[in-house]
Amino acid sequence: MTTPPEPAGQQRTKPQLSEAAKTSLSKTRNLFRIFILTVLGAFFVYQLDVSYLWLTGILTAASFVLGIMLLVRSAKLKESRLVLFGTIAGLVVSLIMLLVILASAVFFSQVREFQACQREALTDQAMSNCRVQLEQSLPGLR
Repeated sequence: MTTPPEPAGQQRTKPQLSEAAKTSLSKTRNLFRIFILTVLGAFFVYQLDVSYLWLTGILTAASFVLGIMLLVRSAKLKESRLVLFGTIAGLVVSLIMLLVILASAVFFSQVREFQACQREALTDQAMSNCRVQLEQSLPGLR
């Protein structure tokens, strides 16, 4: 059986949101944008230089705070599944960044030497030598 086509004037439309719901949705989206910027900012600042490890730590901590706020808002207000999934993925990336920050803090001098070596390396052979030098300088990897 087929259903008769709907008359032209009765198309399905999304229900209109109240002003409070629109404000809440706008706030959630803005928090999500800021959250994504802090996660990406932490990643890119770490890529600059290990000397900015403190800034990477601050941005990662901010991303954890914003991510938890977004998880609570998403669970309580049930606004957007995309925001919920994006927040969970961003928190996973932030957790990985936390582990990278901790490892870099423990082996700060070795990582700094490795980054300096890589900046000066012009060939693949030189890059490989930098990796070997890093592996030899880390304890327990020899």
